[in-house]
Amino acid sequence: MVHSMLRRTIARSPLTWVEPHGSSRWSKPLASIPTARAFHGSWPTNSTTTTPETPNSTSTPASGSTTAATDSPSTEAPLRLSKEQREMLEEMIRIDQAGELGANWIYRGQYAVLGSDKKVGPLLEHMWEQEKHHLRVFDGMVSKYRVRPTAMRPLWEVAGFLLGAGTAMLGKEAAMACTEAVETVIGGHYNDQLRELLKIDHPDIAELRKVVKEFRDDELEHLETAIEHDAQKAPHHELLSNLINQGCKTAIWISGKV
Repeated sequence: MVHSMLRRTIARSPLTWVEPHGSSRWSKPLASIPTARAFHGSWPTNSTTTTPETPNSTSTPASGSTTAATDSPSTEAPLRLSKEQREMLEEMIRIDQAGELGANWIYRGQYAVLGSDKKVGPLLEHMWEQEKHHLRVFDGMVSKYRVRPTAMRPLWEVAGFLLGAGTAMLGKEAAMACTEAVETVIGGHYNDQLRELLKIDHPDIAELRKVVKEFRDDELEHLETAIEHDAQKAPHHELLSNLINQGCKTAIWISGKV
């Protein structure tokens, strides 16, 4: 009799198959970043595909109670990051916080010189406000994940201000060329991070992935703004861009280690 009751219970219990989340990857990395508008076709996105469920779909847990298929059991322990993944997360957050710190001080320096300019001043202020938001977010992530900040913070503050003020003193075009060079490096850096983050399925990684994608798009906007405002007309544009480019890459490497 017990067996017959079990058979009737199982027969009445619908089963639901839930497909695992997919992830988008890009097989061809960016070789270079020639122009701002070329970015849009090559950034990886954080899109996922799932199999849609019918409105009445349910899953039958071992206990016999029926819950929604998309709900996670409250007693299930969250997945743990491996040691390597944890180290990657910490290094990325440390570098990104340092990068946004440097960007803040660059715009602070530029605004100190060109803030009163009726054309360039509002542009610098808008981009600076976005960088302030970026820094606040990464400051919060440093605290949340107990990440050791870079020990180079005092140096990056001074270097950022001097770079911003110095290029602004050379003229509006040089200031925009500085923005173009910095955002080119930062945009590519964020893009490289996204490629790595898309390989890992974990709530902590998903949070960082979302932040990086959003901020990368903001940096792209800054890059486009700089080009539209004559960045490439700056005196000795190529030399200036190369120097700033290499300086940013060096700062990124040092911030990850120190």
